[in-house]
Order: sequence, then structure tokens, then C-alpha cells
Amino acid sequence: MLKKLFFFVIMFGLFTKASANYSNLAYDYDFNGIDGNKIKLEDFKNKVIIVVNVASRCGYTPQYEDLQELWSNYKEKNLVVIGIPTNNFKQEPGTNKQIKDFCETNFGISFPMTEKINVIGANAHPFYKWARQNYGIGAIPKWNFHKIIVGKDGKVADTFASFTKPSSKKFLNLIEKEIKN
Repeated sequence: MLKKLFFFVIMFGLFTKASANYSNLAYDYDFNGIDGNKIKLEDFKNKVIIVVNVASRCGYTPQYEDLQELWSNYKEKNLVVIGIPTNNFKQEPGTNKQIKDFCETNFGISFPMTEKINVIGANAHPFYKWARQNYGIGAIPKWNFHKIIVGKDGKVADTFASFTKPSSKKFLNLIEKEIKN
């Protein structure tokens, strides 16, 4: 009986969100923009924010197109897309200027992009540490194009693995739901 209870507790803990007290909200975090500007999440209060770690040499790089389409179609409906370049998975070796040029030239990216940062490990940006602490392991990027959705309340609403396209029905349904909240 004790073994079954232990097994249940472990399995339940692996597949559920962390119990979040949210002493901080996403709005408490800033990023340095790819152009040297500040991207303050507090500027996006009452908006749905998609934070996605990106890379130019990844098999999922074509998702830039879907992200730009989301930004174009939903920015007037209180949605923000923020691209977070990272070389944590060894697929973004470029400089900030090279990354920006690549994104603009190949995908016409106009949504906010940060400078290249770490999204995993001890040197992860504080936003990613916050998401992990409050949402659980689902907030930790396992690969490039991992998506964290922050609801209008400043809390993580959900996360999506790299293979989930931003144009997928499941993803768009959540976005529509969060925009209406």
C-alpha cells in the first residue's frame, strides 16, 4: 500500500503544475531587446503574452512564420509575441545583429525580440526561473520554439512543446480563450 501511495504521489507530481503562490507576476520581469531597448513585461499588462525561445538553425525555425502571423492577426486583440533567441541548444550561434537580420529578411519578423540569452540552467534569465518555480517543469524549454503563454493576469496559463505549431488548433483555441478572459 505504501509503495502504491508513493508511486501515485511521484506520478501526480510529474504531470501536474507546481503549486504556485505567485508572489511575483510576469510583469515584474524585463528583457534587453535585440536593438538595445528595454522590453518591460509590465508594459503588456492585461494582454496575453507568448514568450517563445527561438533559434535560426533549428528544424522548427519555420514556426517564425506562424508567430509573425499570430502577431499580425492578434496584436490589436491584446496579444504580444516575444521572441527569445538562445544558443542553449547549439542552434543560434549568431550575434544579435545577425539574428535580427535573419528574422527580418527571411520571415519579416516585426514582433519584439530580446537579445540572445539563456533560457535553461543556472544562468537562465530570471523570467524562466520564475516560470519554472510557479508553473513547474512544463515551463522549462526542452528545445527551441518552446512556448510559454502568460495570461492577462500575469500568470503562466499554459506551455507548449516545440512540436506544437502556433497555427495548431489547440494553440489557437487557448489563445482565443485567454484573449476573451
